[in-house]
Amino acid sequence: MKKLLVSILLMMSLAGQSHAASAIKMTVATGIDPSLAAFYIGKVGGFFEKNGLDVTLNTGASGSAMVPFLVRNQVQAVFGGEQAGIQTNALDPDVVVAAEMLQVQQYMGIVGKGVADVAALKGKRIGVVLGSASEVFWNAFISKLGLNANDYNIVPVEPPEMLAALERGDIDAAAAYEPWLTRILRSVKGAKLIRDNIGIINNRSFVYLNKTWAERNPDAAASFMKALVQATDFIHSNPDQAAQEVSSFLKLDLDLTKLLMAKMDYKVRMMPDSVAYLKSVEAQLAKSGKLKKAVNWDDFVYDKPLMRAQAN
Repeated sequence: MKKLLVSILLMMSLAGQSHAASAIKMTVATGIDPSLAAFYIGKVGGFFEKNGLDVTLNTGASGSAMVPFLVRNQVQAVFGGEQAGIQTNALDPDVVVAAEMLQVQQYMGIVGKGVADVAALKGKRIGVVLGSASEVFWNAFISKLGLNANDYNIVPVEPPEMLAALERGDIDAAAAYEPWLTRILRSVKGAKLIRDNIGIINNRSFVYLNKTWAERNPDAAASFMKALVQATDFIHSNPDQAAQEVSSFLKLDLDLTKLLMAKMDYKVRMMPDSVAYLKSVEAQLAKSGKLKKAVNWDDFVYDKPLMRAQAN
């Protein structure tokens, strides 16, 4: 009996090792933000693993800040903002957009300290996360309200530093997104919301892939997109549990996590309006002189893995 038990345990161990060996390893990256929940749920909810993937999830200050790691296949997939994907593709055409992942509702805003209203922003120091949804929102804010961009002093700042910079008086206002927007309003004495994104722009975020990796590993790329679809479905069907998992992963207050996730429209898609939105951001970049070269849309939009995932 003892020998039989040992044999069974050995077989189980070998089976586990075989499964681990057959799982395709991937490194993916994103920021620290409840809006990026699909990547967290994909990892902690086991959806990547169920689809035969051994995924290492790296996080940084923002999803947009992680997009450049797709260059030279340092990571295989990133969930980040629109501007970062377009600018990085200009540096390396291997960085392609695989799917739109979400649209935000009331999730961004201009928050200031000692600034009464929009008119009072003139001449002030504005903290902006360059190359991210923060900059897209700020540019849309300027354009929509017919303001002169030269009337403001833009200070590059990363999301976690916005709160401290505003508190110290290093900046007078910030183009912030959640959860930093709420954290600033809760923590910085005298801070107020000057204008939110409603009527300005509803930002979208996207999944980007390293195309060479995806072409060499078509099954893995399709499985990855399938796992994201499943993770997104889970967020819709189990909002409380999803919020609990995201809250635990980010070490973020549960009530705040639920509040912020309720403002998201999570949906894995690549539709004509997704591309039209990206083209509007390209135009914004071109107008500001930050576009190194025009986007080749036939190459940049790479929805083959998503199409395969949806077909299976």
